[in-house]
Amino acid sequence: ESEKKMEMATPPPGPAFNGPNNSPQNNQNGIVQSLLTDLYQVTMAYAYWKSEKRHEVAVFDLFFRKNPFKGEFTLFAGLEECLKYLQNFRFSDSDIDYLRTILPPSVEEEFYNYLKSLDASEVSLYAIPEGTVVFPRVPLVTVEGPLPVVQLMETTLLNLINYASLVATNAARFRMAAGPKKQLLEFGLRRAQGPDGALSASRYCYIGGFDGTSNVLAGKMYDIPVRGTHAHAFVTSYVGLQDLKNRMLTPLQGGPPADFVSACIELREEVCKTLDVLLEQTKESELTAFIAYATAFPKGFLALVDTYDVLRSGIPNFCTVALALHRLGYKAIGIRLDSGDLAYLSKAVRGHFKRIADRFEVPWMANFNIVASNDINEDTLHSLNQQGHEIDSFGIGTHLVTCQRQPALGCVFKLVEVNQQARIKLSQDMDKVTLPGKKHVYRLYSHDGHALIDLMQRPHERPPDDERRVLCRHPFEESKRAYVSPGSVKLLQKLYWSKGEIQEYLPSLKEIRERAAQSLATLREDHKRALNPTPYKVAVSADLYQFLHDMWLDNAPIGELS
Repeated sequence: ESEKKMEMATPPPGPAFNGPNNSPQNNQNGIVQSLLTDLYQVTMAYAYWKSEKRHEVAVFDLFFRKNPFKGEFTLFAGLEECLKYLQNFRFSDSDIDYLRTILPPSVEEEFYNYLKSLDASEVSLYAIPEGTVVFPRVPLVTVEGPLPVVQLMETTLLNLINYASLVATNAARFRMAAGPKKQLLEFGLRRAQGPDGALSASRYCYIGGFDGTSNVLAGKMYDIPVRGTHAHAFVTSYVGLQDLKNRMLTPLQGGPPADFVSACIELREEVCKTLDVLLEQTKESELTAFIAYATAFPKGFLALVDTYDVLRSGIPNFCTVALALHRLGYKAIGIRLDSGDLAYLSKAVRGHFKRIADRFEVPWMANFNIVASNDINEDTLHSLNQQGHEIDSFGIGTHLVTCQRQPALGCVFKLVEVNQQARIKLSQDMDKVTLPGKKHVYRLYSHDGHALIDLMQRPHERPPDDERRVLCRHPFEESKRAYVSPGSVKLLQKLYWSKGEIQEYLPSLKEIRERAAQSLATLREDHKRALNPTPYKVAVSADLYQFLHDMWLDNAPIGELS
């Protein structure tokens, strides 16, 4: 089956991922630095400093309130970049000089000295492992440290997680729509939001289940398989066979070079006869382009066949060149469709391949790879499945990397504790009321291994286990509660950063990708279906429920009627 794939050059693996202290080596995005923040984070830090709150220890939770794309799951991504950011968190002399120009002249020099002394050595970061399926209200990341320092990190951490998790989730949804056996290729570089958005998309789409990317730099940086063929411009650049300056091709097993052009011309008429196509209907210029490309890549010949007419020119010309390659010991890979009715064309093309395979007694040619890349979105994939199709691979760009169905995830970073005293944010919108205090998060699984519910508890509570049932409560709706008897229990958050060092092994991109697939497999199918998925339950313990509502009553103003 690997011979059916789009076989273009894949870069060799990069340097070892983990360096001393299990830290990523020299691969931080240069744009991610301490000044990549909102101005109000700096002004708040100054106000904290001026009111002598710089030594107060704060705890912030980073979470989102609603799953994207009208679905019921999200893939957590971006953690590694957050850890790199902590490793390099500091203000340079030029940073300080710039801040002097935008802050009021009344700001004391001592504050700038304070900023220059900052790093992340007093910060602790707890997180769910990257690639794990996550749900609303559950803290993806919990950051604890000096109040001004953690406040300065808010915007950057949100920026690093919001898009990463959104596009990884989008990729996972495309993967589920296409099915596990289809090859998915990310082609979004030219349509992404700038170069950094394109690189992030390639990286996190791979985590979400895509098999490769067209982005060469992403392949080099992240060791993602790189795939690609040619564009319509390559085909239209040729006029006729006279454009071919090199007519010869050496057989795969060696020997004297053969006249490849003559071999193609010899086969062309019989191919057209087999496919019931008039020779005059095929474009010689297209055949010329295919010969030129096959001569350059005889082991990886995959042709774009819709420049003129798929069935009356593109396919006959491709089959002609593929048969000539076969005579010299090579196996062509397949074709790409970039326009038209993909379901109909793919089935018609497959039929043509079978006729060629039978007529020329080359059975494997019936299974040429068919790639489609025509502005495909998630709904397109579901529609193709309903219609029936013969497509083996999908190249997907715009709708994938721009997340057109929902452009933002909406993660937030909320203060939940200061100096071991819980804090709560109230709102008339119940979804915006925060869950106060530090929390431990557990995932409870059924006896058959499916995720049942995520449970948040206060740190002093006894962890749930598989030997007793646990009361799980909806955070805000009193009547929604249930006892759960789990088959197994997993603590979700781990300590990833403490005392200035990474504390956990950081997996490779491939390992994160595998974790994402395994994590998604623990969800029931009804949570993952495209239409009206069943909401996954996120609960709090009875203790946390009572604590939340007591704080709510203590902090909410009492109304008055007159």
